[in-house]
Amino acid sequence: MKPRRGEVWWVRLDPTLGSEIKKTRPCVVVGTNALNEHRHTVVVVPLSTAPQAAPPVLVPVVCMGRRAVAVVDQIRAVAKERLTRHMGEISLGDLASVEEALRIVLEL
Repeated sequence: MKPRRGEVWWVRLDPTLGSEIKKTRPCVVVGTNALNEHRHTVVVVPLSTAPQAAPPVLVPVVCMGRRAVAVVDQIRAVAKERLTRHMGEISLGDLASVEEALRIVLEL
């Protein structure tokens, strides 16, 4: 399995603790492709359809023609075994918005 940066996958996020985002949900891969190919984990940002966009924490994106928000403060590394199904990818513009939000949230 070689997930690529900007792709959206269904990811099993449970078990979780406290306020961590839960259940199986779409996530956008944000890690570099070189690491995605060679590591057993990938870095993802979960997507949600529930909340309204509120940048930089909740960034609007479109996946498979549907509106969603990338929940940037819930970034996490997950084992590739948690990825269940490829859904598509977000646009380069949406990926750039997620990257900018990550820079702000992580003070990079």
